[in-house]
Amino acid sequence: MTTAIDLSNPNIEYPSADGEPVAETYVHLYALLTTLEVLKQYLVGKKATVLANQFLYYAQGFPRLRVAPDVMVIFDVEPGGRDNYKVWEEGQVPKVIFEMTSKATENQDQEHKKTLYEQLGVFEYWLFDPKGEWIPEKLRGYRLQGETYQLITDGQSQPLGLFVKVEGDLLGFYRIDTGEKLLIPTELAEQLQQERQRAEMERQRAEMERQRAEMERQRADQLAAYLREQGVDPDNLP
Repeated sequence: MTTAIDLSNPNIEYPSADGEPVAETYVHLYALLTTLEVLKQYLVGKKATVLANQFLYYAQGFPRLRVAPDVMVIFDVEPGGRDNYKVWEEGQVPKVIFEMTSKATENQDQEHKKTLYEQLGVFEYWLFDPKGEWIPEKLRGYRLQGETYQLITDGQSQPLGLFVKVEGDLLGFYRIDTGEKLLIPTELAEQLQQERQRAEMERQRAEMERQRAEMERQRADQLAAYLREQGVDPDNLP
């Protein structure tokens, strides 16, 4: 005899934390946070959300059936953060998942998570090994073809419309349609500083032009006054 599970039971808890560190090393943490921020800014105004290191619950009534992707992108849901993500409430599984992997998590990322994401229908699964501990090229992506993952060979994330590239210890993202790079926070800050410097140089140039024009006007007034003193009307000069 089996016992039915009351899936609507309000006493079933779905925790939002497990006390484990967010990332294995600073390098992995920085890669995670920059990926999160870049994709969040890219998807502003879209019906989508980007979550990082938060529990993905995929079986209602079974809170132990969960996984915490490093970064996951979900389309056709309301924007904004969540404490955790329940598939049955949102109605969508993540479209793209990024895992910042290492030698210590190789088996879990390449076997358990890969199989799970494949079964859940996550369209793209990217593994980024920032230290190159077990992925020589550092980045490896998979895309669903039918019900199984196939290796991505063109470097493109189809759902995101982006090229994904390795740039040192970070991932670089480029728009497929324009080739434009999505800037990380430090690059955005540098760009803002450069724009401020250009604006200041333009202001100084305009001020120098104003001062030069003022000096020319004063010289013209002085010359006109001198000519009048000599009995010459400057307005009637040829």
